[in-house]
Amino acid sequence: QCLAFTTTTMPLSIKTHRVSTSSSSSFSGPLFVASPINGDRQQPSDAYLNQLNKKQLDLKTRKEQALAKLNEVQNTLDQVETQKRQYLTGMSRGQTQTSFTETTGRSAVKAFAWRIIAGSVTFVTSLQFSGSLKTALSIVGSDFFSKAFTMFIGERIMNKSKAGRKAGSDAVGRSLAKALIWRLFAVANTLTMALFVAKDLSMASKIAGSDAFFKTGLMFAYERIWAKIEWGKVYAVEFMI
Repeated sequence: QCLAFTTTTMPLSIKTHRVSTSSSSSFSGPLFVASPINGDRQQPSDAYLNQLNKKQLDLKTRKEQALAKLNEVQNTLDQVETQKRQYLTGMSRGQTQTSFTETTGRSAVKAFAWRIIAGSVTFVTSLQFSGSLKTALSIVGSDFFSKAFTMFIGERIMNKSKAGRKAGSDAVGRSLAKALIWRLFAVANTLTMALFVAKDLSMASKIAGSDAFFKTGLMFAYERIWAKIEWGKVYAVEFMI
């Protein structure tokens, strides 16, 4: 039996590179080196590609957030410019009246800041008349939170009244009225707390009386300072038709 074999010749595609040889070589002609045309190419790293994709997505998200913030600011700016034009137009025609209210944050800061100032005065007078550091601290401590809260409530109630408010500030009469009204309540409160702690009516009366003398003027000055502070004021323009 005879076995027949068939062979197939596949063409080999090559490209040549011309390499220059040194002058000392015995071979005078150019040297050609064959290399595959479709050689293996280095594929990009998956980790690096993922890192770029993540960074790209993050930048797109930040861009969208920035554009949204820009639109929000632009809308607010448009509203302010519209309000300004309306106000200037109303002023030129004598048809506007400006009033303001105080924010809750402003009232809270005013109440607690005053309590620190007033508490310091009460501590000094209590220490002077009682001669006891413990008694003075007890009076101030019991006084602090009750008066801070009640003054905050008083500020919110007074905020609903427009009496004595003009040109974006409290008038002197309004500040004086607030100082006197608050002092009436504060004297009664201090007298009660001092009597409860010291168990001595004479001492409690002296502490409350000295408080009333010093703090009425101090409260008036405190109100005048806050009248010049713009923080926490919300202005409203009323148009008269």
